[in-house]
Amino acid sequence: MAITVRRLTQRRDLGLSIVAGLEGADRVIDWAHAIELADPTPWLAGGELVMTTGLQIGTEADEQFEYVAGLVQAGTVALAFDTGTTFDRVPDGIRSAGDELGLPILAVPASTPFIAITRAVIDELTADQVRGVQRVVDQQENFARATLRGGIPAVISALGRALSSTVAVIDTDDRVLAVHGPDSARVIRLARRMADSARSRSGRRQTSKVVADDEGYCTIQSVSAAQEQHGYLAVSSTEPLPSSDRLLVAHAVSLVSIELGKPAKVVDTEQRLRAAVTQALLSLGDDLDVSLLRYFGFDADSRIAAIVLTNVGPLLAAERQTAAALAGHATPYLMTPTANELTIIVPAESSLELGSQLQQQVSAQLQRTLGGGLGLPAPIVAAALSVRQATAAMRAGRSPTGQLVNFADLGTFSLLLGSQSAEELHTLEQSMLGALDVYDATHPASSSLVATLTAFLEHNGQTEVAAATLGIHRHTMRNRLNKVVELTGRDINSAHVRAELWIAVKARELLGTIQEAP
Repeated sequence: MAITVRRLTQRRDLGLSIVAGLEGADRVIDWAHAIELADPTPWLAGGELVMTTGLQIGTEADEQFEYVAGLVQAGTVALAFDTGTTFDRVPDGIRSAGDELGLPILAVPASTPFIAITRAVIDELTADQVRGVQRVVDQQENFARATLRGGIPAVISALGRALSSTVAVIDTDDRVLAVHGPDSARVIRLARRMADSARSRSGRRQTSKVVADDEGYCTIQSVSAAQEQHGYLAVSSTEPLPSSDRLLVAHAVSLVSIELGKPAKVVDTEQRLRAAVTQALLSLGDDLDVSLLRYFGFDADSRIAAIVLTNVGPLLAAERQTAAALAGHATPYLMTPTANELTIIVPAESSLELGSQLQQQVSAQLQRTLGGGLGLPAPIVAAALSVRQATAAMRAGRSPTGQLVNFADLGTFSLLLGSQSAEELHTLEQSMLGALDVYDATHPASSSLVATLTAFLEHNGQTEVAAATLGIHRHTMRNRLNKVVELTGRDINSAHVRAELWIAVKARELLGTIQEAP
């Protein structure tokens, strides 16, 4: 925290008091300077607390006013006036000038030497510099973690929060890679203007620039790696950035440069590592070394939810498009491919909105309709359960429109089956469907009672519609249903029995996802 005039007067050991110019009490002191000249302004740089015993201020009010006016013109922050040497109180001329010109006037008691004030200011300035350095170090660590967690969008958001500024980064084709803050249109426009200027000139490129206009300042830095230009990072501010903030901007630029300069092989290797950690998490649960999770932005106590996307087509292209979409959301994630599906682990708090957006974005990029399911929130060590739920939701709610199906929206199915073990699911489905399995196994050419029952239940007991779905005659459908009644000993026209059979069918589906899960 910078040392202000007001904070200095709150030091009880100094005994200073503001006797005039109170409205300027929040000005920041850059230095303390004792000087006994009628006109000290040639030796002032601005920002000083000037200290005087009053030897050269004159005896008339006009002279004293001119003295204070000179200090104001030189950018002095405040005047500390000794009341124990030349004067026993601050002269009225100095007081009135301070009030009129808005310069804080401090009365210094006879017991306080100027060296004590100077020491207090130096100590505060030193402490402020140490705090500034520590802030830079802390933020650099935050930026590094943000980059690991969410790539370029995450580090841009971290920089924007650290500076309370709007930040944007564009590539050499003027595409916006990430933006944070309300003043995005202006910042992007100025960054693109610098990019246009660089493209139109030959020779040495401008690496940084500060633009000042009616709306404030905009600091623009080029982003490059291995002598190759990748884009521009721009930061808005109401004042020119201080040195500590410029250090943070430079650090963010270096991280963005590294991200943009990654060779394709590095990106592919990173994704293979991510997939391996995801598979280990799903198979080991709480036996996994949690340090592996931290590399991808998660901790042992993170709460997550699983997203399963299906019909993704060629897996390599699907992985790359999904990774690019996730990077745009600046969120940590784990991901692994399985067959024609992608399993993705994301933070629970953003999973519903993120899942829907992700499905739409990747569908558009791959030009195919993706199915999807979302599991319930769970501790990260129980990610496998959320994956099973997401897969079950995806399969239970397949839709030609490609909407993401939330396991929580499956009602009774979600409540009854979501937390069951494989053994419990097996017992449940076999108690209802086991006899049908035995019959189907011994009559493979003439019947499929489980498929018949499933179609019947899916179509709300409409026999003819179910028969058409299976491609069989309605009489064949009725014969098979009669056999189901005979083998199960249950009346399939009963709503209660249908509910039990439906749960058994869904338990079997969920059991299948458990057995297929990585």
